[in-house]
Amino acid sequence: MALRVIGAGLGRTGTESLNLALERLLGGPCHHMTELFTHPEQIPVWRAAADGELPHWPTFLADYVAVVDYPAAAFWRELSATYPDALVLLSVRASADEWWRSADATIFASARRGAPPGSLPARQLEMATAVMERRLTPDWNDEAAAKRAYEAHNQAVRDTVPADRLLEWQPGDGWAPLCEALGVAVPDEPFPHTNTTAQFRAMVGLDA
Repeated sequence: MALRVIGAGLGRTGTESLNLALERLLGGPCHHMTELFTHPEQIPVWRAAADGELPHWPTFLADYVAVVDYPAAAFWRELSATYPDALVLLSVRASADEWWRSADATIFASARRGAPPGSLPARQLEMATAVMERRLTPDWNDEAAAKRAYEAHNQAVRDTVPADRLLEWQPGDGWAPLCEALGVAVPDEPFPHTNTTAQFRAMVGLDA
């Protein structure tokens, strides 16, 4: 199957909620960072991509109808070129400050803490950090630099993707913009809201 949606938004912009929503709307699997817990064989492929050794995307992502979150979002340029008919979905927060507060308390806190050497979380963290440093900013742990990188990333997507392919979305927007862009009916159920800061920190044991 070919990708129908390419999520270009950084982590902590509602990507796990979008993951669930897109699977509901498109009737197929969506790729999210959490896929790497059940498909660890993908980790070295993404790690090599961080160093410029890109996979053959149609083969590597053959099982997915959409991608959101890191690491895929870091390769939005390559993916949007490979799948010219796919919608590019830029999920954002209301401000860079809001994004930083969420990312710093979750993704970056987890990266700073690390994981037991050789473990699956350690391999996943090393890959994600490499992608982040090469594709976003090597100074992700610095608030000012990270916020500048967040804003630059979003602006690059806006400046590059044609308006008729691009949907900019915030977590509070819910089903309607997605359904309109995809030409599908709005489900008669609440939009999924998951992976809050508290849920993320509990999942990875940051508050233990």
